Amino acid sequence: MKCKISAAFILGLATLATGSALAGLDRPTKFSNQGTIGNTRHNLTQRPTDGSALNAGMMDAYRNDYQQVCVYCHTPHAANTNISAPLWNRTVRTTTYTLYNQQTLSQDATQPGPNSLTCLSCHDGQTAVDSIVNMPGSGGYNGALALDPSAATAETLLDTWRRNGGDPDAVTHQGLNSDPNSETSCLSCHSPGKTAAATNFQVFAIGTDLTNDHPVGVKLPAGSDWNVPTGTYQNIRFFDKDGDNRPDKDELRFYDSGNGYEVECASCHDPHGVPGTTSTFLPTFLRVTADGSQICMTCHVK
Repeated sequence: MKCKISAAFILGLATLATGSALAGLDRPTKFSNQGTIGNTRHNLTQRPTDGSALNAGMMDAYRNDYQQVCVYCHTPHAANTNISAPLWNRTVRTTTYTLYNQQTLSQDATQPGPNSLTCLSCHDGQTAVDSIVNMPGSGGYNGALALDPSAATAETLLDTWRRNGGDPDAVTHQGLNSDPNSETSCLSCHSPGKTAAATNFQVFAIGTDLTNDHPVGVKLPAGSDWNVPTGTYQNIRFFDKDGDNRPDKDELRFYDSGNGYEVECASCHDPHGVPGTTSTFLPTFLRVTADGSQICMTCHVK
């Protein structure tokens, strides 16, 4: 396979990866992005484990604060078996995504696989960030939410969850949909002109139209324009930088979900954070720094 990617596309990807797409915004994250996922935006309790809790209470009306960082994605019991993801706890809708089509691909891209759908279960904006299959405590399990987060079912169940046996936690359940004027959108606070203390999340509201994002569901390419991954582990081909024969957090990879090795969201991003040359995690949960286009040139020969 040979896929021609324009220089403008690579430059645009590098710009987004470095976070410069957010330049000029006056609402930086309150998290340190060091040490643990608890100090990143993927801590949906919004209470950093570094001790800071600035504005954390402002979120409590808009999503259930389960008081556990991991539970928004994972559960030790009663996991969602409709997706091949580790002990997955989130609702994953059946969705047909509009795929990247701005360049000529020698093979058609396939629909996103599990290692993209897990990310898109929040970032496509269709589902509330607290819509999980198994909420903490007794009585919080509903397997019907695995694939069907309909408003009547999901909202009713989510409204029954109580923190420490007290009142219902949230009165609405927000998602990353792209309409800043929607009552159920995270962007109703997290976008310009809204709540002053809230970080701008617009760039993270991806939606179901993936035509302006790096292609997912495209095959591992071959030819002189591409570097060849040196490692294979289970269903992963990866760039084994340290030669330990295991895919580490800082190594890009391709996933085989049944259609051959393909690019997925998790090819370039690790949701738990990857330390850079300092103790601070790389921006936007990248596996490899965008400095000098290093992440691009891991795969692309330019």
